[in-house]
Amino acid sequence: MPANLPDLPVTSIHPDRRAMGTAAAEKVHAEVCRIVMKNGAARMVMACAPSQDDYYTALIPLVHSAPDVWRKIEIFHMDEYVGLTADSPQSFRSYLREHFLDHVEVAAFHPIGGEADPSSESVRYEALLSAAPIDIISLGIGENGHIAFNDPPVADFNDPHLIKKVELDAICRQQQVNDGCFPTLDAVPTHALSLTLPLFAGAGMLVCIVPGVRKAEAVRNTLLGPVGTACPATLLRGHGNSHLYLDADSASLLDP
Repeated sequence: MPANLPDLPVTSIHPDRRAMGTAAAEKVHAEVCRIVMKNGAARMVMACAPSQDDYYTALIPLVHSAPDVWRKIEIFHMDEYVGLTADSPQSFRSYLREHFLDHVEVAAFHPIGGEADPSSESVRYEALLSAAPIDIISLGIGENGHIAFNDPPVADFNDPHLIKKVELDAICRQQQVNDGCFPTLDAVPTHALSLTLPLFAGAGMLVCIVPGVRKAEAVRNTLLGPVGTACPATLLRGHGNSHLYLDADSASLLDP
């Protein structure tokens, strides 16, 4: 049942991942249609992780139902491993193409170049991000409470940059193994380029999709713990237009 409590995201709990993904996709699609009708175009940031699989599966047919709308959408993604090329199966560019972009038509996709010099790539991508407001971000929450790769040791609610090179903490890197993206911890890159917390804070709408029991503690901390960088996802609190979609497993530590 949806809940809209003071300083909390609008939160809905669904019986399984499929229902959760469908509800989130319907929310995003409705907002995209509204913005395009009002402004003629929209700009989105999209997450790239197995937690988003059901959301993308549900979103693709909605895009096909309104192709003229989605042809006016610019797409960004929120992070990329330093050193990985676009054709690497573990790159987030590969994920987004496989699960969404190869199946739909949009106005433009702006990839983060993991193989580029991190400093110059950050300058280039920040200029793209700054060109106009970001209307919607669909995102997840990491096992350590991160959003994008803003792990607790590097998260900064007042970061002066919109994208930066970060070192991934041990919990974050282990999550990539837990998700089946890498075979061992040693295979997981140690650094990434990540959008920063002020970019999320300034977006028009946040739609956060978080399935699975391994995320239950992070979900509880996001909703009930102190707001701060110990759990960067607490940024959703007080945003004013944030929506959290959970399945029964990720909501399992919440008091009914």
